Amino acid sequence: MNSINNDSILFDEISKLIEQSRKAIYKQASATTVLLFWKIGQCINCDILENKRADFGKQIVSQLATQLATKYGRSFELRNVRRMMQFAEQFPDFKIVSPSATQLSWAHIVEILPLKTIDAKLFYLNEASQGLIGRDKLREMIYRKTYERREIANTQITDTDHIPLNVFKDPYLFDILGLKDEYLEADLEDAILRELEKFILEFGKGFAFVERQKRMIIDGADHRLDLLFFNRNLKRLVAIELKQGKFEASHSGQMKLYLKWLNRYERQEDENEPIGLILCASGNNREQIELLEMDKDGILVAEYWTTLPPKAEFEQKIQAILAETKERLLQRKLLITEENNKNIKITKDN
Repeated sequence: MNSINNDSILFDEISKLIEQSRKAIYKQASATTVLLFWKIGQCINCDILENKRADFGKQIVSQLATQLATKYGRSFELRNVRRMMQFAEQFPDFKIVSPSATQLSWAHIVEILPLKTIDAKLFYLNEASQGLIGRDKLREMIYRKTYERREIANTQITDTDHIPLNVFKDPYLFDILGLKDEYLEADLEDAILRELEKFILEFGKGFAFVERQKRMIIDGADHRLDLLFFNRNLKRLVAIELKQGKFEASHSGQMKLYLKWLNRYERQEDENEPIGLILCASGNNREQIELLEMDKDGILVAEYWTTLPPKAEFEQKIQAILAETKERLLQRKLLITEENNKNIKITKDN
């Protein structure tokens, strides 16, 4: 009997070694492939540019791809060779993209090539490499405009000492929770807890659920926080309040009170100060939110959608919100600059 058990243990140990080695080989092969494809793209781009053969570029690339595919297989067909050229053109210095790209497969790289900005491309590559997510999940993140929604949330943050950048999004997409057209806040809480894994995926890495309807006794009165999470990466408690309507100024005072209580009674010695997120069903009060500068108290407000619009409408809405928030951010910076210039002039005059 012992001999059989020992044989089983030995088999398991060897199997583990084989699986680990296979993963290491696959990872190394992927990194080598990504670098190779970048070098091929760079080589072709440089040849066409340096030899001033742009007019014949299409013909040259097509002929080259046919030769390469014949000798080395389908990976070198015209469509993929053009992607290699795009990759090298978008990232002329491989060192910029290397930390993320070499942790991923070529399939990941292909997904980010059509994106409009380098910042967006690097963001998604970084998210994919840190989270070790596959191509399908990366594609979903891109489809759901994760980068743009974080950019919108970041425009609320004027003081990163209280809320770090890239922690929250705006809006949050809760179509994953399967809510009906009419629902109560309690229904939303139930749905979040029922689909907790999907909810945390939408929120991002590092979030862990702590408690629902967190009880706080203040001046003898009961107060209830809708949801309490802990972010392992930030080492902070994250308080979440759900509101069915528009944001109101009173929501800020309520959340500020909850954060002060959590900071006094729940925060551990090695933790940072708690931060709060107020999730509202409508985000039409964005100017009011901006004026209150709640980020200085560790509070951010975001909209949530329970249904995802059709792709074209969704993209239009997100781009409109992003453009609006960036315009307000620019106006705010201009006002601050004007105020600073006035103060400098007054100081000089005195």
